[in-house]
This record gives sequence, structure tokens and C-alpha cells, in this order.
Amino acid sequence: MATTKYHSHHLFHEIFTSTTRKRNVGMKVSVKRAELSESNVKRANLTARKKERIKLPNNYGDGISDFFNHPSAVDAILNTRALHSYQSLGSNLYRCILPQIQLLSFKVAPVLDLQVMPSNEDCIVELLSCRFEGSEVVERQNEHFSASMRNHIKWETIDDEQFLDVDVKLNLVLEIYTQPFTLLPISAVEGPGNIMMQALVDQLVPLLVQQLLQDYEEWIRQQCKLLQ
Repeated sequence: MATTKYHSHHLFHEIFTSTTRKRNVGMKVSVKRAELSESNVKRANLTARKKERIKLPNNYGDGISDFFNHPSAVDAILNTRALHSYQSLGSNLYRCILPQIQLLSFKVAPVLDLQVMPSNEDCIVELLSCRFEGSEVVERQNEHFSASMRNHIKWETIDDEQFLDVDVKLNLVLEIYTQPFTLLPISAVEGPGNIMMQALVDQLVPLLVQQLLQDYEEWIRQQCKLLQ
């Protein structure tokens, strides 16, 4: 089950399809970083990182800092159009619930707590916790993995040209507690796991950049209409 849950976490962007957007506010919700239970079981550490730099078109202007500090940017960064629901928890914290997915005979709804921290020079998105809601069997697996993610988006101007840099780091710790995996060395899990996770990050980061640019372009058009 732990390896299955690992796969479902990385469907975070792949299952981003058009769904009804909902927003829930006014709820008191606590955010707690996920931690593995204290035990002597084996743990596999999986990591992936992807950097991408793109040159912004000249007609995009120099308002990207304003964009990332505007509420529209939060919708773009979280891709709220693809979420089942999301809510603001205050202090730049957001709880995102993805649409249910079918894993074997179980229905699973990934729940992500994210912190979005924009400034005049960059924007940092950090995954504080990731868990899965569903049946009791599914939710018990939350005790056997811990995930973290940091997405650093930065923009700068060099020789009158603007660039957008995206640096995504993803880490996952899995408890190895079921056979036959307990009989194997940790490297037997970490090796293919790292390859799979890196391949997925390599695929998803360009999609993230493309979506951000589309939303930024739409925001520019809206700002121009307001000035007319």
C-alpha cells in the first residue's frame, strides 16, 4: 500500500482536469506537518529535482511581480480549476482537496496543505503535509509515509530581458513494512523509486510553467481592459 500511495501523491498534477471549483472559508483548521511514527522499520528516501528557465516574451511587460502578489496568482499556482475544493487557512496557507481517484478497489482523495509565500522578487510554494482520505484501510497508510515539496519561482531582468526560473524539489520517505519489500535492501526500493519520481517531475514542471504563463498572459489582458 505504501508504494501505491507514493504513486497517488505524484498524480497531484496528472489528475488536474477540469472540475467544479469550490471555495470554503471561515473554518478553523490546523496544519500539522506529517511525521512518520517512531519505529524500527526500514525507510526509503526518494528525491527529485527539476530546474527550468524560460525567457518571457517582450509583450509580457514588467508586471510579473504584481501578478504573483495578486490573488489571481494563487489560483494559478494552486491550479484551483482542477481541484475538488480548496480553502484558505489564513497566513498564506491553503488546503487543497483533489478529486477522488480509484486505486485498486479503493477511492482516495489526496489532501494537500500548502503555504504560498510571494515577495517582490520570487514566490515560494511549500508542501506542509500530504495525506489521503478514504476508507479506514487507506487512511491508515498515512502513518507510513511523509512528503515534502518546495517550489521556488523567481524572476529577474538581464539586459532588458525578463526570465522566469522554476526550481522544484520533491522528497518522499516511505516505510518499508510489507513483504517482499522488507526482504530487499533499501536500495532496491530507492533506485527505481527515484527514477520514477524524477521522470514525473521532469514531465510536470514544464506543464506548470506553461500554465503559469497562460494565466499571467490572461491577467495582463484583464489589467489592460481595466485601464481602457
